[in-house]
Parts: sequence; structure tokens; C-alpha cells
Amino acid sequence: MICRQLLLLSAFIYFPLALSLTANGAGPVGYSGLLINVGARESKNLSGEWRYIIDPYKTALLKSKSEPKAVFLDRVNVSPHKMMEYSFDNSPYMSVPGDWNGQVDEMALYEGLVWFRKEVQLSKVDDERYLLHIGAANYKSFVYVNGKKVGEHEGGFTPFAFDVTDNLKVGRNSVVIGVDSEHEDDSVPTPVTDWKNFGGITRDVHLVEVPNTYISTYFIQLESSDVIKANVSLSGDRINRREVTVRIPELGVMVSGNTDADGKITVEVKTPEDMKFWAPRSPILYEVIISTADETVSDRIGFRTIESVDGELLLNGEPIFLRGISIHEEALGATPNRAINKSSARALLSIAKKDLKANFVRLAHYPHSDITTRVADELGLLVWSEIPVYWDMDFGNKKTLALARKMQSDNIIRDKNRASIILWSVANETKRNKKGAALEERTSFLRTLITDIREVDNTRLITSALHKAKPKNKDGRRVYVIDDSLARYIDVVSVNTYQGWYSDMKLEDVAKIKWELPKDKPFLFSEFGAGALYGYRDDNLAKFSEDYQAEYYKANIEMCRNIDGLDGLSPWILKDFKSPRRMHGQFQQYWNRKGIISPEGNFKAAFGVLRGWYNELAGT
Repeated sequence: MICRQLLLLSAFIYFPLALSLTANGAGPVGYSGLLINVGARESKNLSGEWRYIIDPYKTALLKSKSEPKAVFLDRVNVSPHKMMEYSFDNSPYMSVPGDWNGQVDEMALYEGLVWFRKEVQLSKVDDERYLLHIGAANYKSFVYVNGKKVGEHEGGFTPFAFDVTDNLKVGRNSVVIGVDSEHEDDSVPTPVTDWKNFGGITRDVHLVEVPNTYISTYFIQLESSDVIKANVSLSGDRINRREVTVRIPELGVMVSGNTDADGKITVEVKTPEDMKFWAPRSPILYEVIISTADETVSDRIGFRTIESVDGELLLNGEPIFLRGISIHEEALGATPNRAINKSSARALLSIAKKDLKANFVRLAHYPHSDITTRVADELGLLVWSEIPVYWDMDFGNKKTLALARKMQSDNIIRDKNRASIILWSVANETKRNKKGAALEERTSFLRTLITDIREVDNTRLITSALHKAKPKNKDGRRVYVIDDSLARYIDVVSVNTYQGWYSDMKLEDVAKIKWELPKDKPFLFSEFGAGALYGYRDDNLAKFSEDYQAEYYKANIEMCRNIDGLDGLSPWILKDFKSPRRMHGQFQQYWNRKGIISPEGNFKAAFGVLRGWYNELAGT
């Protein structure tokens, strides 16, 4: 199979699927579509201290919506003779972005509804458009401006935006966002995962001002090795026959043209001879400027190719071995949180890149902040990006499928043009003992997601973390084979394996495991790992000791060395992370201890084992 991708990646791209899903009801009420590249727009950052009210019985959402309990109306200066059962002005503050679990001790394990209120003072409201952009809120959101509902959203890890132009006024404006972190059986993901369900407004909130006709999307790519192609879309009042200019000053590129009746334009220019490709060792980013008479948007963009040729993974036409590690979105520290800023993202990724000598990270098990993917661009880390289609899902449920498609759509819209991202993953460990009709439903569900990606992005490869492999006896040998039918539909076959941890297999036998690989596709180990409590040492290799974890890594590395055709790995996991499933009172204490560093960033013995091999592979 040859799947060649050669592109110049930009910040965002027009994605028809997102609009069609919204029209069919999968999108939120009042949804205006994703607002791209917020950092390049005129905006008011609403991050900071917000008042909050806990609503465990979801009283404000009852159909009666009686005014005494209608928190979203945010009534102020109410007569003392009027019956009211809420008051934001007398409620405590919480930091946004942030999760409530780490900010309020009594809410450490709370899953439910919380209402947030921010007062926004505007000295003027210009004759332009205003969009309220929320980077992420987990899980369901109910958004009101000055007491009027502007929309809803479902999904905890992707951005959403609403046009609030007609809701604003000069003076005091009330922004109320209800966030319900509770999941249901038809949610994506379900209530059962192996990470902490951090609730709250976990990424920045911006009030963005754009012209009445504005640049809504753009995608700038290498159409071929010698042609740069730019697709730009406008939205607003006057989108027909508007001049659009695309510039790459460092390369001396400038090209212009006029939009069609739909506000779209495609222009091409010959690729400059001095253009350099983005790569882990040389993460070259170029400033790209897109402008109209009304607006200018700039971005930092990288060029690179990713391809699968005869079962081999090639980056910029050269073979590459992915020296990876998996990462959850938790900042370093004994009390981690879901709110990631540039310094915390850089701290985690720098450990992977500079200390571990990795060139690849798997961002599990959901879309991480775009801050993280932009830092990956800057550092030169290749990225696996995935959505939380995780374990046992209601694969026969149309609503669940629509949610998954929408999440995938929004993730691709936001990050499609990050040079670092080379893999879209549609799921993690979804087979899990399914057979017959249930397995067919699962495969059909995931094939829909795969088809959606192929329709909008032929610039990356598609994968999924498959659940285990099956041992078989072949020619008198015990060989592990991939027996998941999903493998035939993805571009890169990836599998999670935990022999020696969730089994009684001896480590010396783990090192000798043989694998039968697909001949026409790259193969990765998306996970292997063992738990260890930092500081717990045992020469007898007791489970949860650093010593056992280190020997486990040695055995798995030896297994990897003996696999002809292995294209990479992303062991589980860089840092210990919070998980209510992990209940051992001595070793876990509601932490998944499979990290090779502690929550505070201390290196466990296994870190040195993996780093030693990666140094060898990198030739350093």
C-alpha cells in the first residue's frame, strides 16, 4: 500500500462533515461552528475567577425552570421581598480554566452539574460579530448570555463557539455556563474509564471580535512537491468576490485571488526551492499570513510528509522508527489538574523529547489542548491524536455514533494542520471479548469514523489501539497474531500488550515472544507497561516495585529488538495519573502507577532503561 501525504500544514481547514452533523441535530443548539485560531484574533480573555454554584440535583434544568431556581438567569439587585433560591454574588470563586476536583477539597470526587458566572464589562459594542469560544468544558455545557440561552454542547475535550452578537450590551454582561461532568451509557466516553473524570471549564474562554465578513477557515498545503495550494473560506455578510491574499514572507510567497459565491477560494503557487521540511530534528515553522480587506490572520506552519510504503513508515521520504511514550493530559504535581498552559505542556513534552530522547508521543485517550499540539510543533515531537471511543461503548446507538463523529470532526478541524500530528486514532481497546453481532456493530461504528477521516484528510495515517493479540501455535512455535478485523481498515496496525503485568508470564518468557506482523502495514506497540510506586525498591522484583518495572521494560525492549518490521512504540505511560479504578491502599491510592516518572516528575528506574534504548536508536 502506498499512501503518500505531502503537505504544508496550517491551523485549520474547512470540514463539511462538522456542518452536516450539526444540521442533523448532533451539534449543539445555536452552534456557530468552530472558531479557528483564536490566538490570532481580537479577543477578550475571560479566564480568571468565576463565581460558581453547585447544583447536584440539576434543579435549574428542570422543565419548570421556575425563576427562584433559574440560576442561568443570573438575577441581580432583586427585591428582598422576592423569592429567590440562588445568588451568584454571594457564591465563592473558582479559577477558569480549571477543574473543580482539584480546586475544592469537598468536590474531589464530585460528578454532576456546576454553574459558573462571569461578569463582562463592555464600554462599547462595535458593529461587528462577537463569538463566545470555549476551549473545552467537561462534559455537557449549557451556555447563557444575559439570561438568554445561546447554546449547548456535549463532549469534554473539543472546542465550541456561539455567535452572541445580538445578546451583548454596553455595560455589565452576564455569561453563565452550566457544566455537567456526569456521563451516561451512550456518552463518549462512557462512565467507566481508567482516568479521572475532571469536571469544569478546563480550557480558556474568549469573547472574540471578528468583522462582519471574516476568515473562517484556511488550509494551506503542498498539492505536489512543486506546488503550494491554499484553500480559504470566508463567512459573514459579503463573501462573494472578496480578495484574499496568502503570504509566506520568509519564502517570498504571495498569491491572491477572489472568492466564489460560497466565499471560498483556491490558489496555487510554485514551491520555493529553499523551503525546508519540518522534522523532529529540525522543526521548521514558517509564518503564514492570510488577509482580506477586513482582517488579517497569521499562523506558524510546518511542512512534512508522512507515508506508508510497502509496510514501512516514512517521514519526508525516509524510514523512521517512532521512539514514543504515551501521555495523559495532567500537569506535573502531587495534585494534578486538567487545565494545561504552555509552561506545563512544555514541561511534560520536554521530558519526553530532551530527557527520554523520544521523537513521538501518543496523546491519550482524548484530544489534548491545542496548546500541547502547538508545543509539539515547536519541539519537534510527532503526535498520535485520538478521540475517547474507549473500551465498551454503545456501538449500536445512533446518538453515540453521531457524538463520536462530531468529536472527531471538531478535533480534526482544530488540529488538522499541526505538522506534529501524523496519526488520527479512532479508538482504544474496543474489541474486549466482543463476538458475533456485537463485534460487527463495533467494526461498523469504527469504519464510519475511518471513512469520515478519509473524506476530509488524506494527509495523515489512521490507526486504532487494538486490544491484545492472540497467541497461536505455528510450526511448533507460539506466535502472537493480530486477529481483530479492524486491522484491515486502518493504515497503521497498533496493539496494546501487557504480558508480564496482567498475566503470570515470566519476564524471561516475555522477552522471547514472537509476533506475526501484517506484511503491508506499519506496526506499532501502542501500549505496554507495569506499575511502580516511586521509591519502592525490592531486589526480589515484587510487583509495584521500581525494580520489577525496570526488568519488565528490559524484557519488552528485548522482545521489540527481535521483531523484524516493528515501526515504533509508545509505552504506557510517561507520568503516573489519577484513576479511581486504582484502589490499592499502599501502592496506588487512586493513581495509575504505570508512569516511568512520578507525579512530581521524579524518574523511576524504568525511565533510565527506556532512555538507554532510545539513545541507542537515536545514535546519541
